Amino acid sequence: MILSAIAAKLKQRAQRDFRGRHYEAALIIQAVAWYLRYPLSYRDIEELFLERGVEVDHSTLNRWVLAYAPLIEKRLRQFRKPHCGSIRIDETYIKVRGEWRYLYRAVDKHGNPVDFLLTAHRDLDAAKRFFRKILSAEPLFAPDRVGTDGAGTYPPAIAESRKEGLLPRMPLHYVTKHLQQGIESDHFRVKKNMPRIGGFQSFHTARRTIQGFEAMLWLRKGFGFAGAWTVREQNQLLGVCFGLQAVNKT
Repeated sequence: MILSAIAAKLKQRAQRDFRGRHYEAALIIQAVAWYLRYPLSYRDIEELFLERGVEVDHSTLNRWVLAYAPLIEKRLRQFRKPHCGSIRIDETYIKVRGEWRYLYRAVDKHGNPVDFLLTAHRDLDAAKRFFRKILSAEPLFAPDRVGTDGAGTYPPAIAESRKEGLLPRMPLHYVTKHLQQGIESDHFRVKKNMPRIGGFQSFHTARRTIQGFEAMLWLRKGFGFAGAWTVREQNQLLGVCFGLQAVNKT
């Protein structure tokens, strides 16, 4: 009875999610997942669908990604495990309209995702905003160890978070290049699919698309489920999030 009610609720939500679209919901999610998972351009995906007799313009694919990437991130976020208490924080460069912007990212010592934030500047205010986002998302799981690079903005950002009551105690803050290598290599997994020529064309586009890249990386890493974690199973979970349990069933 309960499972039937949950399935009915998911189906109603899926109808709202795809209302007004001229293509099947499963096809839309498949296209968005391809773009976020693999280093494919919109024109590449347009050709892939054309090979299967389905005509989808690359501009339509772009609109789908901007519409559904944030939804994917929102719905997969609920499956993430709490971090282990020891986190690494770093920022990487993202080009938007020919200018460098900054993607703050955090993972725990096992490589499990913690959170991310795209900002226009790399300064104390941006670091404080990132800590605020991390700590407000999981207030009961404040880190006891925080690893960063040598940027001078992190110590005052941690202190300010403690003053605002977001941290129950001051975590041990350490600066080490060796332990930061894990998150630096993790940056590549997110950035490998991003536009290589000219970067993103707007901050809005970058923010929404990066939400999808991060969420797809969460999906690929897994959520602690037992057994194998194949692409088919990943797509099945993605389908369930949108009330499409039959996605990629065959």
